[in-house]
Amino acid sequence: MSTDQARVLVIDDEPHIRHFLRISLTSQGFQVIEASSGREGLEKLNADALTANADIVLLDLGLPDMDGQQVLDSIRKHSEVPVIIVSVRGHEAEKVRALDNGASDYVTKPFGIQELLARIRALLRRRASPSAQRFQHGGLIVDLAAHQVSLHGEAVHLTPKEFAVLAQLIASAGRVVTQTQLLRQVWGPTHQEDTHYLRIVVSKLRQKLGDDPQSPSLLQTEPGIGYRLSFEPDREDKTV
Repeated sequence: MSTDQARVLVIDDEPHIRHFLRISLTSQGFQVIEASSGREGLEKLNADALTANADIVLLDLGLPDMDGQQVLDSIRKHSEVPVIIVSVRGHEAEKVRALDNGASDYVTKPFGIQELLARIRALLRRRASPSAQRFQHGGLIVDLAAHQVSLHGEAVHLTPKEFAVLAQLIASAGRVVTQTQLLRQVWGPTHQEDTHYLRIVVSKLRQKLGDDPQSPSLLQTEPGIGYRLSFEPDREDKTV
């Protein structure tokens, strides 16, 4: 989806933030819809409809009429539209709650507009691209259907848990996946507190995929929250 077709709904009660985002986003070709409260945002999104009136939502948590987490809950009951939380609340627990409840990403105010634009574009690209069973980025090739991984032409052996974690991160490439989500999806709901399992697997993945454990560029840690696969899979990838 190109930016000149993408509609961004900004739900924020601060006029100067909405003005700044409107100027910044329209200059990049986005169409901007504004709402100053949670209820107005839900009405403009038309969250009860099967097709939302926006392609992505930027949602503040500190709204005058209802908490942004409630707005997120209402959106997720009816829509899978990407939602980026843009909030001054930077506590880990707040971020984890939003991400576990379906937020696509979380940006803390004050924020850099280029970082926000990059995250918006990444979410729109992923939404527009069909699901693929084979992902490639640089020298890394992951065949999800065959459960095969290679790096610069050499086969890489991953354990089932290592492959499962990598597959989950690829499915959400560019966005944070919380520790709770990964533990629940890979180990099961009874292991949601066993974060040491996840740390060990991520450490092993970094070693096997050639990612510097001291300064990882591929599997990035969001301290206290989860992990982010930093690349967008090449769009020449094919379904196999």
